[in-house]
Amino acid sequence: MIEPALLLMLTLGLYWAFRLLQARVQSPLVNPVLLAVALLVPLLLWLDIPYERYMVGGQVLNALLEPAVVALAYPMYQQLDLIRAQWRALLTTCVLGVLLALTLTLALAWALGADKAVALSMAPKAVTTPIAMGISQQVGGIASLTAVLVIIAGIAGAVLGPWLLDKAKVNSPQARGLAMGCAAHAIGTARMVDEGPEAAAFSGLALSLCGLITALVAPWLLPLLTEWMP
Repeated sequence: MIEPALLLMLTLGLYWAFRLLQARVQSPLVNPVLLAVALLVPLLLWLDIPYERYMVGGQVLNALLEPAVVALAYPMYQQLDLIRAQWRALLTTCVLGVLLALTLTLALAWALGADKAVALSMAPKAVTTPIAMGISQQVGGIASLTAVLVIIAGIAGAVLGPWLLDKAKVNSPQARGLAMGCAAHAIGTARMVDEGPEAAAFSGLALSLCGLITALVAPWLLPLLTEWMP
């Protein structure tokens, strides 16, 4: 039987290897999270390793999530003067981003014929997992489905976001960071670290603000918007 410690080392080794590959191959598809997950999932299925056993070692990484989130405050502190000077624009952008994300996701779910529970599970996908799952449970969604959708949204944003911003000729690190933090939460913010401290700071700020705004707005807005859904 494979020990959880070995699975943890395998996870870290794959991520590090793909980080090195990402530094050499300038392609949006070479994303360490995407590639590591794409290899680990079939490997665990092939070896018949249950998720619970894998997460015995994975708890070490889970324990590091909280200090990692706190560490996002450091690049924000470095850019504090810039953030203070633009706080109105930042807040307005995040409020509009949250409202658009919630309403457009519900509209897409309705267009695809999703039922109310699935639509409510999809709506908070643009914020980080703990907040999204809490909102989903509160409004009648399926928390486990929300968690999967959050991860998919984050990986998709980290892979495609910088490429789309390049195509749209968005070159400002502040704008790029805001866009990624609003749309791709923590995974997108991790991607912005590679683009420099300014992009990382604004992405971390957007991640935090959008999470807070969504937690305040979604519990009353989502039931209101889905009253007519079966």
